[in-house]
Amino acid sequence: MSYLVAVLSDRIQAEAAYSALEKEGLPMDKVTILGRGYKSADEFGLIDPNQQALKQVKLMATWLVPFGFVAGVGFSLSTNLNTFAWAGEIGNHVIGGILGAGSGLLGSIFAGGGTGLLVGGGDALPYRNRLNAGKYLIVVKGSETLTRQATSILRQFEPENIQGYVQE
Repeated sequence: MSYLVAVLSDRIQAEAAYSALEKEGLPMDKVTILGRGYKSADEFGLIDPNQQALKQVKLMATWLVPFGFVAGVGFSLSTNLNTFAWAGEIGNHVIGGILGAGSGLLGSIFAGGGTGLLVGGGDALPYRNRLNAGKYLIVVKGSETLTRQATSILRQFEPENIQGYVQE
């Protein structure tokens, strides 16, 4: 399945492009307009990368935080370090476990995609930002031949961006 996403600056341009695609005989059930007054990113199924990253971080944390606690206690028991003299022997082991759990949490943030929350990732976020800025997207979903035909039609409208994707 191939996708073509074209970013157009306003509603009039998006509707003109949609009409041109219709006039050329493209199956209109394969063409979608996203923007104000049309489908939203959520209705279309454009994933929110922040939501996906947060879900992955939570999933990783459920395993890594307890594992980190056990590893921290195990390290403290095996080395018998007395780092925090005021805490006593058991307190040192508990603090070791808490520090291990903290390391597990950091690991879940980095390994689970939390850095994507900070720096952004994928193409979905820029498309969402363009929709929020009042732009319109025309998405054509279908065979590679269909998206190639749609590309040649949409180029005449001078879109801000036009990008093809192939989903395997």
